[in-house]
Amino acid sequence: MTAQILVVDDDPVQRRLLKAAVESQGHVAHLAEDGEAGLAYFRRHQADISVVLLDLMMPGMSGLDFLIAIGGQEADVPVIVQTGQGGIDTVVQAMRAGAFDFVVKPVTPERIVAAVSNALKVEQGEARVRPIRRSRSGSVHFSDIISASPAMTRVIDLSRRAAQSNIPVVLEGESGVGKEMVARAIQSASDRSARPFVTVNCGAIPANMVESILFGHEKGAFPGATERHVGKFIEADGGTLFLDEIGELPLEAQVKLLRAVQDGEIEVMGAARPQKVNVRLISATNKDLIAEVKAGRFREDLYYRLNVFPITIPALRRRKEDVPFLARAFVERFSAEQRLTRPMTLGAGALALLTAFDWPGNIRQLENAIYRAIILAEGTELTEKDFPQILAQIPGGLSQDKFWSGVSGLSDTLAEANTAQRQQERPELAFIDRLPAPRSEERHAPAGDNIIVSVDDSGDVRRLAEIEEELIRFALKFYRGQMSQVARKLGIGRSTLYRKLKDYGIDPDDPQKNAA
Repeated sequence: MTAQILVVDDDPVQRRLLKAAVESQGHVAHLAEDGEAGLAYFRRHQADISVVLLDLMMPGMSGLDFLIAIGGQEADVPVIVQTGQGGIDTVVQAMRAGAFDFVVKPVTPERIVAAVSNALKVEQGEARVRPIRRSRSGSVHFSDIISASPAMTRVIDLSRRAAQSNIPVVLEGESGVGKEMVARAIQSASDRSARPFVTVNCGAIPANMVESILFGHEKGAFPGATERHVGKFIEADGGTLFLDEIGELPLEAQVKLLRAVQDGEIEVMGAARPQKVNVRLISATNKDLIAEVKAGRFREDLYYRLNVFPITIPALRRRKEDVPFLARAFVERFSAEQRLTRPMTLGAGALALLTAFDWPGNIRQLENAIYRAIILAEGTELTEKDFPQILAQIPGGLSQDKFWSGVSGLSDTLAEANTAQRQQERPELAFIDRLPAPRSEERHAPAGDNIIVSVDDSGDVRRLAEIEEELIRFALKFYRGQMSQVARKLGIGRSTLYRKLKDYGIDPDDPQKNAA
Protein backbone atom coordinates (compact mmCIF):
# COMPACT_ATOMS: atom_id res chain seq x y z
CA MET A 1 0.00 0.00 0.00
CA THR A 2 1.40 3.40 -1.03
CA ALA A 3 1.78 5.87 1.83
CA GLN A 4 2.46 9.61 1.92
CA ILE A 5 5.61 10.35 3.95
CA LEU A 6 6.56 13.90 4.96
CA VAL A 7 10.34 14.42 5.27
CA VAL A 8 11.37 17.52 7.26
CA ASP A 9 15.13 18.11 7.22
CA ASP A 10 17.29 21.19 6.59
CA ASP A 11 20.13 19.11 5.09
CA PRO A 12 19.58 18.65 1.32
CA VAL A 13 21.81 15.57 1.19
CA GLN A 14 19.92 13.94 4.04
CA ARG A 15 16.60 14.80 2.37
CA ARG A 16 17.70 13.02 -0.80
CA LEU A 17 18.82 9.95 1.15
CA LEU A 18 15.54 9.79 3.05
CA LYS A 19 13.57 10.32 -0.14
CA ALA A 20 15.40 7.43 -1.83
CA ALA A 21 14.80 5.12 1.16
CA VAL A 22 11.08 5.98 1.27
CA GLU A 23 10.55 5.65 -2.46
CA SER A 24 12.41 2.32 -2.57
CA GLN A 25 9.41 0.86 -0.73
CA GLY A 26 6.90 2.31 -3.17
CA HIS A 27 5.84 5.22 -0.96
CA VAL A 28 5.60 8.91 -1.89
CA ALA A 29 8.01 11.33 -0.20
CA HIS A 30 7.11 15.02 0.32
CA LEU A 31 10.13 17.15 1.20
CA ALA A 32 10.29 20.21 3.46
CA GLU A 33 13.53 22.15 3.91
CA ASP A 34 12.83 23.39 7.45
CA GLY A 35 10.36 23.21 10.31
CA GLU A 36 8.20 26.12 9.15
CA ALA A 37 7.75 24.68 5.66
CA GLY A 38 7.09 21.24 7.13
CA LEU A 39 4.44 22.57 9.52
CA ALA A 40 2.71 24.49 6.74
CA TYR A 41 2.61 21.41 4.51
CA PHE A 42 1.46 19.20 7.38
CA ARG A 43 -1.46 21.48 8.20
CA ARG A 44 -2.57 21.60 4.57
CA HIS A 45 -2.31 17.86 3.98
CA GLN A 46 -2.63 16.27 7.40
CA ALA A 47 -5.45 14.00 6.29
CA ASP A 48 -3.17 12.41 3.66
CA ILE A 49 0.11 12.12 5.59
CA SER A 50 0.82 8.70 7.09
CA VAL A 51 4.26 9.25 8.69
CA VAL A 52 6.58 12.19 9.38
CA LEU A 53 10.39 11.84 9.25
CA LEU A 54 11.65 14.77 11.33
CA ASP A 55 15.13 16.14 12.01
CA LEU A 56 15.34 17.40 15.60
CA MET A 57 18.16 19.91 15.14
CA MET A 58 17.15 22.56 12.61
CA PRO A 59 17.59 26.35 12.57
CA GLY A 60 14.48 28.37 13.25
CA MET A 61 11.72 25.95 14.17
CA SER A 62 13.39 22.93 15.72
CA GLY A 63 12.05 19.41 15.51
CA LEU A 64 10.80 19.70 19.09
CA ASP A 65 8.92 22.90 18.22
CA PHE A 66 7.37 21.08 15.25
CA LEU A 67 6.23 18.22 17.49
CA ILE A 68 4.65 20.60 19.98
CA ALA A 69 2.96 22.56 17.21
CA ILE A 70 1.27 19.51 15.67
CA GLY A 71 0.17 18.23 19.06
CA GLY A 72 2.51 15.24 19.43
CA GLN A 73 0.58 12.05 20.05
CA GLU A 74 -2.73 13.84 19.57
CA ALA A 75 -1.90 14.36 15.90
CA ASP A 76 -2.44 10.62 15.29
CA VAL A 77 0.39 10.69 12.74
CA PRO A 78 3.48 8.72 13.85
CA VAL A 79 6.58 10.93 13.92
CA ILE A 80 10.06 9.43 13.58
CA VAL A 81 12.70 11.85 14.82
CA GLN A 82 16.37 11.89 13.80
CA THR A 83 19.13 12.90 16.17
CA GLY A 84 22.92 12.99 16.22
CA GLN A 85 25.14 10.98 18.54
CA GLY A 86 24.88 11.95 22.19
CA GLY A 87 21.53 13.68 21.80
CA ILE A 88 19.59 11.50 24.25
CA ASP A 89 18.35 14.51 26.27
CA THR A 90 16.73 15.94 23.16
CA VAL A 91 15.36 12.52 22.24
CA VAL A 92 13.71 12.21 25.65
CA GLN A 93 12.06 15.59 25.18
CA ALA A 94 10.86 14.46 21.75
CA MET A 95 9.43 11.23 23.17
CA ARG A 96 7.74 13.29 25.88
CA ALA A 97 6.23 15.46 23.16
CA GLY A 98 4.80 12.39 21.43
CA ALA A 99 7.42 11.07 18.98
CA PHE A 100 6.79 7.46 17.98
CA ASP A 101 10.37 6.40 17.24
CA PHE A 102 13.85 7.85 16.87
CA VAL A 103 16.92 7.04 14.80
CA VAL A 104 20.51 8.06 15.46
CA LYS A 105 22.57 9.56 12.66
CA PRO A 106 24.27 8.36 10.57
CA VAL A 107 21.29 6.16 9.76
CA THR A 108 21.19 3.39 7.18
CA PRO A 109 18.41 3.13 4.58
CA GLU A 110 17.46 -0.23 6.11
CA ARG A 111 16.86 1.39 9.51
CA ILE A 112 14.71 4.10 7.93
CA VAL A 113 12.70 1.52 6.01
CA ALA A 114 12.14 -0.52 9.19
CA ALA A 115 11.12 2.57 11.18
CA VAL A 116 8.64 3.69 8.52
CA SER A 117 7.21 0.18 8.25
CA ASN A 118 6.60 0.00 12.02
CA ALA A 119 5.05 3.46 12.03
CA LEU A 120 2.72 2.57 9.15
CA LYS A 121 1.41 -0.40 11.11
CA VAL A 122 0.35 2.01 13.83
CA GLU A 123 -1.14 4.52 11.40
CA GLN A 124 -3.13 1.77 9.72
CA GLY A 125 -4.41 0.49 13.05
CA GLU A 126 -2.41 -2.73 13.12
CA ALA A 127 -0.40 -4.06 16.04
CA ARG A 128 2.29 -1.56 16.93
CA VAL A 129 4.99 -4.13 17.33
CA ARG A 130 5.16 -7.86 17.16
CA PRO A 131 4.97 -8.90 20.81
CA ILE A 132 7.86 -10.79 22.32
CA ARG A 133 6.62 -14.31 22.66
CA ARG A 134 7.74 -17.87 23.18
CA SER A 135 5.84 -20.88 21.90
CA ARG A 136 4.90 -23.74 24.16
CA SER A 137 7.89 -25.67 22.87
CA GLY A 138 10.17 -22.78 23.91
CA SER A 139 11.26 -22.01 20.37
CA VAL A 140 12.16 -18.44 19.46
CA HIS A 141 12.74 -17.10 15.95
CA PHE A 142 14.77 -14.12 14.82
CA SER A 143 11.54 -12.37 13.84
CA ASP A 144 10.54 -12.46 17.52
CA ILE A 145 13.57 -10.37 18.54
CA ILE A 146 12.96 -6.62 18.55
CA SER A 147 15.85 -4.94 16.76
CA ALA A 148 15.22 -1.29 16.01
CA SER A 149 18.82 -0.27 16.74
CA PRO A 150 21.75 -0.84 14.35
CA ALA A 151 23.60 -2.62 17.18
CA MET A 152 20.91 -5.30 17.51
CA THR A 153 20.51 -5.54 13.75
CA ARG A 154 24.18 -6.43 13.63
CA VAL A 155 23.73 -9.04 16.38
CA ILE A 156 20.90 -10.69 14.47
CA ASP A 157 22.88 -10.65 11.22
CA LEU A 158 25.83 -12.41 12.89
CA SER A 159 23.51 -14.85 14.63
CA ARG A 160 21.82 -15.80 11.35
CA ARG A 161 25.24 -16.58 9.89
CA ALA A 162 26.19 -18.65 12.93
CA ALA A 163 22.96 -20.64 12.56
CA GLN A 164 24.08 -21.93 9.15
CA SER A 165 26.85 -24.08 10.69
CA ASN A 166 27.69 -25.97 13.87
CA ILE A 167 30.44 -23.51 14.84
CA PRO A 168 30.75 -22.93 18.62
CA VAL A 169 29.31 -19.55 19.60
CA VAL A 170 29.97 -17.38 22.64
CA LEU A 171 27.33 -14.75 23.44
CA GLU A 172 28.84 -11.92 25.48
CA GLY A 173 26.84 -9.30 27.35
CA GLU A 174 25.49 -8.14 30.68
CA SER A 175 22.82 -10.06 32.55
CA GLY A 176 19.35 -9.47 31.16
CA VAL A 177 20.31 -8.41 27.61
CA GLY A 178 18.63 -11.45 26.02
CA LYS A 179 21.48 -13.91 25.46
CA GLU A 180 19.27 -16.98 25.86
CA MET A 181 16.71 -15.59 23.44
CA VAL A 182 19.41 -15.13 20.80
CA ALA A 183 20.69 -18.65 21.48
CA ARG A 184 17.19 -20.09 20.99
CA ALA A 185 16.82 -18.15 17.74
CA ILE A 186 20.11 -19.59 16.47
CA GLN A 187 18.84 -23.08 17.31
CA SER A 188 15.50 -22.47 15.57
CA ALA A 189 17.21 -21.24 12.40
CA SER A 190 19.68 -24.14 12.27
CA ASP A 191 19.30 -27.67 10.91
CA ARG A 192 18.96 -28.80 14.54
CA SER A 193 15.67 -26.92 15.03
CA ALA A 194 13.70 -30.13 15.58
CA ARG A 195 16.21 -31.45 18.10
CA PRO A 196 16.54 -30.67 21.85
CA PHE A 197 17.63 -27.29 23.17
CA VAL A 198 19.05 -27.85 26.68
CA THR A 199 20.09 -25.01 28.98
CA VAL A 200 22.51 -25.15 31.89
CA ASN A 201 23.21 -22.25 34.23
CA CYS A 202 26.80 -22.96 35.17
CA GLY A 203 26.69 -20.36 37.94
CA ALA A 204 23.78 -22.07 39.71
CA ILE A 205 25.31 -25.57 39.99
CA PRO A 206 27.09 -26.55 43.25
CA ALA A 207 30.79 -27.12 42.53
CA ASN A 208 30.63 -30.76 43.62
CA MET A 209 27.68 -31.47 41.27
CA VAL A 210 28.95 -29.88 38.05
CA GLU A 211 30.46 -33.05 36.59
CA SER A 212 27.42 -35.17 37.36
CA ILE A 213 24.94 -32.65 35.95
CA LEU A 214 26.89 -32.02 32.74
CA PHE A 215 28.11 -35.53 31.97
CA GLY A 216 25.90 -37.80 34.08
CA HIS A 217 26.78 -40.70 36.36
CA GLU A 218 26.14 -44.40 36.70
CA LYS A 219 24.47 -46.01 39.67
CA GLY A 220 26.98 -46.37 42.49
CA ALA A 221 29.51 -44.01 40.91
CA PHE A 222 29.85 -42.20 44.25
CA PRO A 223 28.25 -42.39 47.70
CA GLY A 224 24.59 -41.44 47.37
CA ALA A 225 24.35 -42.27 43.64
CA THR A 226 21.46 -44.69 44.08
CA GLU A 227 20.40 -44.59 40.42
CA ARG A 228 21.75 -43.71 36.99
CA HIS A 229 21.59 -40.02 35.96
CA VAL A 230 21.62 -38.82 32.35
CA GLY A 231 23.73 -35.68 31.97
CA LYS A 232 22.90 -32.55 30.01
CA PHE A 233 25.25 -33.50 27.16
CA ILE A 234 23.34 -36.71 26.56
CA GLU A 235 20.00 -34.89 26.87
CA ALA A 236 21.14 -32.48 24.15
CA ASP A 237 22.54 -35.20 21.87
CA GLY A 238 21.73 -34.20 18.28
CA GLY A 239 20.65 -30.71 19.36
CA THR A 240 22.07 -27.66 21.10
CA LEU A 241 23.50 -27.26 24.60
CA PHE A 242 23.37 -23.71 25.94
CA LEU A 243 25.91 -23.13 28.70
CA ASP A 244 24.91 -19.93 30.43
CA GLU A 245 27.46 -18.09 32.60
CA ILE A 246 30.26 -20.31 31.30
CA GLY A 247 32.77 -18.19 33.20
CA GLU A 248 31.49 -19.65 36.48
CA LEU A 249 32.48 -23.23 35.55
CA PRO A 250 35.08 -24.70 37.96
CA LEU A 251 38.53 -25.48 36.52
CA GLU A 252 38.10 -29.23 37.16
CA ALA A 253 34.97 -29.36 35.01
CA GLN A 254 36.63 -27.22 32.34
CA VAL A 255 39.12 -30.02 31.63
CA LYS A 256 36.33 -32.50 30.82
CA LEU A 257 34.41 -29.89 28.86
CA LEU A 258 37.48 -29.29 26.72
CA ARG A 259 37.59 -33.00 25.81
CA ALA A 260 33.91 -32.99 24.95
CA VAL A 261 34.43 -30.02 22.64
CA GLN A 262 37.59 -31.40 21.04
CA ASP A 263 36.73 -35.08 20.62
CA GLY A 264 32.92 -35.09 20.70
CA GLU A 265 32.85 -37.56 23.59
CA ILE A 266 32.18 -37.34 27.31
CA GLU A 267 33.21 -39.33 30.35
CA VAL A 268 30.17 -40.39 32.34
CA MET A 269 31.08 -40.77 36.01
CA GLY A 270 31.39 -44.48 36.84
CA ALA A 271 31.18 -45.60 33.20
CA ALA A 272 33.71 -48.02 31.74
CA ARG A 273 34.32 -46.08 28.52
CA PRO A 274 33.69 -42.60 27.04
CA GLN A 275 30.43 -41.95 25.20
CA LYS A 276 30.14 -40.19 21.83
CA VAL A 277 27.79 -37.18 21.65
CA ASN A 278 26.78 -34.87 18.82
CA VAL A 279 26.12 -31.51 20.47
CA ARG A 280 26.26 -27.95 19.18
CA LEU A 281 27.60 -25.66 21.92
CA ILE A 282 26.42 -22.10 22.51
CA SER A 283 27.96 -20.46 25.55
CA ALA A 284 27.09 -17.18 27.26
CA THR A 285 28.92 -15.01 29.72
CA ASN A 286 28.65 -11.63 31.41
CA LYS A 287 32.36 -11.73 32.26
CA ASP A 288 35.44 -10.73 30.29
CA LEU A 289 36.75 -14.22 29.54
CA ILE A 290 40.16 -12.92 28.44
CA ALA A 291 40.56 -11.31 31.86
CA GLU A 292 39.44 -14.59 33.45
CA VAL A 293 42.10 -16.44 31.42
CA LYS A 294 44.81 -14.00 32.53
CA ALA A 295 43.68 -14.38 36.15
CA GLY A 296 43.96 -18.17 35.87
CA ARG A 297 40.25 -18.79 36.47
CA PHE A 298 39.48 -19.98 32.93
CA ARG A 299 41.52 -22.36 30.81
CA GLU A 300 43.12 -20.70 27.80
CA ASP A 301 42.79 -23.78 25.60
CA LEU A 302 39.08 -24.06 26.40
CA TYR A 303 38.63 -20.35 25.73
CA TYR A 304 39.95 -20.68 22.18
CA ARG A 305 37.84 -23.80 21.59
CA LEU A 306 34.63 -22.09 22.66
CA ASN A 307 35.26 -18.56 21.44
CA VAL A 308 35.34 -19.39 17.73
CA PHE A 309 32.39 -17.13 16.84
CA PRO A 310 31.89 -14.42 19.51
CA ILE A 311 28.79 -12.23 19.40
CA THR A 312 28.51 -9.27 21.77
CA ILE A 313 24.99 -8.22 22.72
CA PRO A 314 25.07 -4.57 23.82
CA ALA A 315 23.45 -3.36 27.02
CA LEU A 316 20.05 -1.69 26.68
CA ARG A 317 21.53 1.70 27.59
CA ARG A 318 23.73 1.36 24.46
CA ARG A 319 20.74 0.80 22.18
CA LYS A 320 18.01 3.08 23.42
CA GLU A 321 16.27 2.98 20.05
CA ASP A 322 15.02 -0.45 21.12
CA VAL A 323 13.39 0.82 24.34
CA PRO A 324 10.14 2.23 22.85
CA PHE A 325 9.53 -0.95 20.86
CA LEU A 326 10.37 -3.26 23.74
CA ALA A 327 8.16 -1.24 26.08
CA ARG A 328 5.19 -1.29 23.70
CA ALA A 329 5.65 -5.02 23.13
CA PHE A 330 5.69 -5.76 26.86
CA VAL A 331 2.60 -3.60 27.44
CA GLU A 332 0.76 -5.44 24.68
CA ARG A 333 1.84 -8.85 25.93
CA PHE A 334 1.03 -8.28 29.59
CA SER A 335 -2.30 -6.62 28.74
CA ALA A 336 -3.26 -9.77 26.86
CA GLU A 337 -2.01 -12.06 29.61
CA GLN A 338 -3.97 -10.15 32.26
CA ARG A 339 -7.10 -10.31 30.06
CA LEU A 340 -7.86 -6.67 30.62
CA THR A 341 -11.25 -5.45 29.43
CA ARG A 342 -9.54 -2.58 27.65
CA PRO A 343 -5.99 -2.83 26.27
CA MET A 344 -3.43 -0.83 28.22
CA THR A 345 -1.50 1.89 26.39
CA LEU A 346 1.79 3.62 27.10
CA GLY A 347 1.60 7.40 27.51
CA ALA A 348 4.16 9.75 26.00
CA GLY A 349 5.49 10.78 29.41
CA ALA A 350 5.99 7.18 30.52
CA LEU A 351 7.71 6.38 27.24
CA ALA A 352 10.07 9.32 27.71
CA LEU A 353 10.84 8.16 31.26
CA LEU A 354 11.60 4.62 30.12
CA THR A 355 13.80 5.93 27.31
CA ALA A 356 15.72 8.23 29.64
CA PHE A 357 16.49 5.53 32.21
CA ASP A 358 19.71 3.52 31.75
CA TRP A 359 18.31 0.10 32.81
CA PRO A 360 21.23 -1.52 34.67
CA GLY A 361 19.20 -4.74 34.68
CA ASN A 362 18.64 -4.40 30.93
CA ILE A 363 15.60 -5.97 29.21
CA ARG A 364 14.74 -8.15 32.19
CA GLN A 365 14.43 -5.06 34.41
CA LEU A 366 12.33 -3.22 31.80
CA GLU A 367 10.04 -6.22 31.46
CA ASN A 368 9.54 -6.49 35.23
CA ALA A 369 8.92 -2.74 35.59
CA ILE A 370 6.18 -2.78 32.97
CA TYR A 371 4.61 -5.94 34.40
CA ARG A 372 4.42 -4.31 37.83
CA ALA A 373 3.01 -1.09 36.37
CA ILE A 374 0.23 -2.92 34.52
CA ILE A 375 -0.73 -4.90 37.61
CA LEU A 376 -0.99 -1.76 39.76
CA ALA A 377 -2.27 0.75 37.18
CA GLU A 378 -5.64 2.35 37.88
CA GLY A 379 -6.32 3.75 34.40
CA THR A 380 -5.93 2.42 30.88
CA GLU A 381 -2.84 4.49 30.07
CA LEU A 382 0.49 4.07 31.84
CA THR A 383 2.01 7.38 32.96
CA GLU A 384 5.19 8.39 34.78
CA LYS A 385 3.39 7.88 38.09
CA ASP A 386 3.03 4.17 37.36
CA PHE A 387 6.84 3.76 37.53
CA PRO A 388 7.70 5.14 40.99
CA GLN A 389 10.73 2.90 41.41
CA ILE A 390 12.23 4.22 38.18
CA LEU A 391 11.43 7.83 39.07
CA ALA A 392 13.13 7.36 42.43
CA GLN A 393 16.39 6.49 40.67
CA ILE A 394 16.43 9.66 38.54
CA PRO A 395 18.43 12.44 40.27
CA GLY A 396 16.03 15.28 40.96
CA GLY A 397 12.99 13.20 40.00
CA LEU A 398 10.25 15.07 38.18
CA SER A 399 12.00 18.39 38.69
CA GLN A 400 14.76 17.45 36.27
CA ASP A 401 13.65 19.73 33.48
CA LYS A 402 15.82 18.33 30.73
CA PHE A 403 13.93 15.05 30.87
CA TRP A 404 10.29 15.80 31.69
CA SER A 405 8.07 17.98 33.77
CA GLY A 406 5.42 15.79 35.28
CA VAL A 407 2.21 14.60 33.78
CA SER A 408 0.77 17.48 31.83
CA GLY A 409 3.47 18.88 29.58
CA LEU A 410 7.00 20.05 29.00
CA SER A 411 8.79 21.78 31.86
CA ASP A 412 8.00 25.38 32.66
CA THR A 413 11.69 26.21 32.78
CA LEU A 414 12.34 24.63 29.40
CA ALA A 415 9.25 26.25 27.90
CA GLU A 416 10.27 29.69 29.19
CA ALA A 417 13.77 29.30 27.79
CA ASN A 418 12.43 28.21 24.41
CA THR A 419 9.92 31.07 24.42
CA ALA A 420 12.57 33.70 25.15
CA GLN A 421 14.87 32.31 22.48
CA ARG A 422 12.09 32.20 19.86
CA GLN A 423 10.89 35.71 20.60
CA GLN A 424 14.43 37.04 20.32
CA GLU A 425 15.51 35.10 17.21
CA ARG A 426 12.30 34.39 15.27
CA PRO A 427 9.36 36.53 16.39
CA GLU A 428 7.20 35.05 13.63
CA LEU A 429 7.25 31.73 15.55
CA ALA A 430 5.59 33.19 18.63
CA PHE A 431 2.37 31.34 17.77
CA ILE A 432 4.04 28.12 19.02
CA ASP A 433 3.97 29.45 22.57
CA ARG A 434 0.20 29.77 22.41
CA LEU A 435 -0.16 26.10 21.61
CA PRO A 436 -0.93 23.60 24.38
CA ALA A 437 1.46 21.00 25.74
CA PRO A 438 1.09 17.69 23.90
CA ARG A 439 -0.77 15.86 26.66
CA SER A 440 -2.51 18.58 28.62
CA GLU A 441 -5.03 17.02 30.99
CA GLU A 442 -6.84 20.18 32.03
CA ARG A 443 -8.92 21.99 29.44
CA HIS A 444 -11.67 24.23 30.71
CA ALA A 445 -13.55 26.69 28.56
CA PRO A 446 -14.98 29.82 30.14
CA ALA A 447 -18.61 29.29 31.02
CA GLY A 448 -19.76 32.05 28.67
CA ASP A 449 -18.07 30.42 25.69
CA ASN A 450 -19.46 26.99 26.42
CA ILE A 451 -23.00 27.80 25.25
CA ILE A 452 -24.66 26.88 21.96
CA VAL A 453 -28.09 28.48 21.59
CA SER A 454 -30.84 26.18 20.27
CA VAL A 455 -33.30 28.84 19.01
CA ASP A 456 -32.86 31.94 16.86
CA ASP A 457 -33.98 35.50 17.54
CA SER A 458 -37.49 34.77 16.22
CA GLY A 459 -37.92 31.87 18.66
CA ASP A 460 -37.64 29.13 16.04
CA VAL A 461 -35.30 26.16 16.39
CA ARG A 462 -32.06 26.86 14.56
CA ARG A 463 -31.06 24.83 11.53
CA LEU A 464 -28.91 21.79 12.26
CA ALA A 465 -26.14 22.99 9.94
CA GLU A 466 -25.80 26.24 11.88
CA ILE A 467 -25.44 24.44 15.19
CA GLU A 468 -22.99 21.99 13.66
CA GLU A 469 -20.84 24.80 12.28
CA GLU A 470 -20.84 26.56 15.65
CA LEU A 471 -19.94 23.36 17.49
CA ILE A 472 -17.03 22.70 15.10
CA ARG A 473 -15.72 26.25 15.58
CA PHE A 474 -16.01 25.85 19.33
CA ALA A 475 -14.16 22.49 19.23
CA LEU A 476 -11.36 24.00 17.12
CA LYS A 477 -10.91 26.75 19.68
CA PHE A 478 -11.28 24.38 22.65
CA TYR A 479 -8.64 21.93 21.37
CA ARG A 480 -6.43 24.66 19.89
CA GLY A 481 -6.64 23.39 16.33
CA GLN A 482 -5.50 19.84 17.05
CA MET A 483 -7.44 18.28 14.21
CA SER A 484 -7.28 14.63 15.25
CA GLN A 485 -8.39 15.56 18.76
CA VAL A 486 -11.28 17.61 17.37
CA ALA A 487 -12.40 14.80 15.06
CA ARG A 488 -12.17 12.20 17.82
CA LYS A 489 -14.14 14.27 20.34
CA LEU A 490 -16.81 15.10 17.76
CA GLY A 491 -17.10 11.44 16.87
CA ILE A 492 -16.27 11.83 13.18
CA GLY A 493 -13.36 10.86 10.96
CA ARG A 494 -10.61 13.28 10.00
CA SER A 495 -11.61 13.22 6.34
CA THR A 496 -15.20 14.06 7.32
CA LEU A 497 -13.96 16.91 9.51
CA TYR A 498 -11.85 18.38 6.70
CA ARG A 499 -14.82 18.16 4.32
CA LYS A 500 -17.07 19.99 6.79
CA LEU A 501 -14.42 22.68 7.32
CA LYS A 502 -14.42 23.26 3.58
CA ASP A 503 -18.24 23.26 3.40
CA TYR A 504 -18.52 25.84 6.18
CA GLY A 505 -15.54 27.91 5.04
CA ILE A 506 -13.73 27.40 8.33
CA ASP A 507 -9.99 28.09 8.40
CA PRO A 508 -8.43 25.82 11.06
CA ASP A 509 -5.31 27.99 11.15
CA ASP A 510 -7.21 31.16 12.11
CA PRO A 511 -8.15 30.86 15.82
CA GLN A 512 -9.50 34.41 15.97
CA LYS A 513 -12.00 33.71 13.20
CA ASN A 514 -13.06 30.45 14.84
CA ALA A 515 -13.63 32.24 18.11
CA ALA A 516 -16.22 34.43 16.49
